[in-house]
Amino acid sequence: MAELKTKPSKDSVSGFLGKVADETRRNDCQVILKLMVEVTKAEPEMWGNSIVGFGRYRYKYESGREGEGMITGFSPRKSDLTLYIMPGFEPFPDLMGRLGKYKTGKSCPYIKKLDGVDLNVLRELVDKSITMMADKRVDKRVD
Repeated sequence: MAELKTKPSKDSVSGFLGKVADETRRNDCQVILKLMVEVTKAEPEMWGNSIVGFGRYRYKYESGREGEGMITGFSPRKSDLTLYIMPGFEPFPDLMGRLGKYKTGKSCPYIKKLDGVDLNVLRELVDKSITMMADKRVDKRVD
């Protein structure tokens, strides 16, 4: 069975984010970092070499494969900020309708700049998504 590429690493989150070339994107990352720390009550950690993740949940596929994943996270990609909302965004049509400017892929919203996004809605989206994952979470959020 192939080993997962996206797993926790000991790399520095601040070191990684400090290397984001675009100043606006780097500043946006700091805003998302603060928001996700506050909502998840978890310390950020690098997942792979380009994802900042928060919290952990346990999964098991029908095939028997199992492991841990991050409960939420983000990545400053070249053209967008990618948000990782683990239950996907389909359960939250109202929030996605109020979020602001974004595009979507399979299960991730992509944001160009935070100035086009309602941060209160983003906070609520992250909160509801991690609440939805609570029964699978291995690191418990203290409310």
